[in-house]
Amino acid sequence: MSAPILHGVGRDILTLPEDGFVQAMRHLPARMSARLAFMTRRHHLVRDFVVRELPRQHHPLRPGRIAQTTGLELHEVTRILADLEQHLFFLARDAAGNVSWAFPVTTSRTPHRLTFSTGEKTFGA
Repeated sequence: MSAPILHGVGRDILTLPEDGFVQAMRHLPARMSARLAFMTRRHHLVRDFVVRELPRQHHPLRPGRIAQTTGLELHEVTRILADLEQHLFFLARDAAGNVSWAFPVTTSRTPHRLTFSTGEKTFGA
């Protein structure tokens, strides 16, 4: 059974054939695996902590706080943050080096409001 894919562009909703979408999704696991290959267990630890904590704190997270909570050395956290930021998808830091954005959440005001099942509210990146 074939179903159309609805694709929003600006204020318009376009109907696209399912074939291209299904084909692209078939290759998604391999593409994501390749994209995540640089991440060590410690990269995941830092990123997971930041994504979990940003909605709770409502302000950028200092590298020292990340190090203290994860048990990693500050220099290692700083290196990991730079590595994650360099890969352009995972997080961004403000001018002071604090993490203000970690997909899918941010402490910056955006038009996208998120509410989690825990009741936490934040902005979407």
